[in-house]
Amino acid sequence: MTMNLHTQTGTSDTAAATSVSPLDLSGSSNTKFSQNKTDIHQAVTDSIIKALESGVKPWKCPWKRNGLVSGIPSNYTTHEAYSGINIMLLWSSAAQQGFQDSRWMTYNQAKSIGAQVRKGERGTMAVFYKTLEKENEFGDTEHIPMLKHFTLFNAEQIDGLPSGDDIQPEDNTDTPFDPLPQAEALFTRSGADITERGQHAFFRPDTDRIYLPERHLFSRAEDFYATGLHELVHWSGHRNRLNREMKGRFGTEKYAFEEMIAELGSAFLMADMGISGDVQHASYIASWLKKLRDDKRYIFRAASAASKAHRYLMAL
Repeated sequence: MTMNLHTQTGTSDTAAATSVSPLDLSGSSNTKFSQNKTDIHQAVTDSIIKALESGVKPWKCPWKRNGLVSGIPSNYTTHEAYSGINIMLLWSSAAQQGFQDSRWMTYNQAKSIGAQVRKGERGTMAVFYKTLEKENEFGDTEHIPMLKHFTLFNAEQIDGLPSGDDIQPEDNTDTPFDPLPQAEALFTRSGADITERGQHAFFRPDTDRIYLPERHLFSRAEDFYATGLHELVHWSGHRNRLNREMKGRFGTEKYAFEEMIAELGSAFLMADMGISGDVQHASYIASWLKKLRDDKRYIFRAASAASKAHRYLMAL
């Protein structure tokens, strides 16, 4: 029997792994933990539960985009965006600590550019995986993902960054209800059949059609598009597209899981396009909390599916 260890990034250096989009294999029963006995799935799930119980949605972008950077957290030195569960971990940490900057880096990355993490600052856990190659008894090679974690610091926790790199939040003054070009363009590119009528928003898989309340019924344009993007994530799961399981009835666990995917996916889309709208789905919070407590891989699977929908829609 032989065993080889490979990093998804092609390097064993944790700093280099920070820019990698992690957890496409989230929730795999083969996933192994780090040798330090830290149960990463449980630690991440506990942080999400804590945020929800305190009234903070860990999948809501906590900063306001100023047009210079995406709302999706990114690595300061590589400029690569994080994805999956790492988006939620970094958003949640930023919300709790009041950060307005979306850029993060490791201690060594800061040091490599002549900057320094301030004394006393606490880092935020993020995760990635390495692949273990194991030869089984039949001589075949098995690939087993090993989940690992590393520590990131927000740019606001670091001294000595190049001048001019401070990110200032946009002005939060009220604006009239105007169409948002990026969201409109995504609706058009998708080719989705979208009908604006009635008082409810939903996607019907049998007819492959999205229904939204008429836009003039929303007090803010951002909330109309937030609702539309939520339904567009549902649309992405149709059997002719990403083929997610969408058979659960309202009130069932399968239905609530698909709603979490849509909630996370629309949050990722809104952050990417700089939209600060909100969709109210408080009725699902209790169900999500129950599943999070019962299944430590639940949020990993949902975040992975949401990131897949986000990438699929943005690539249209």
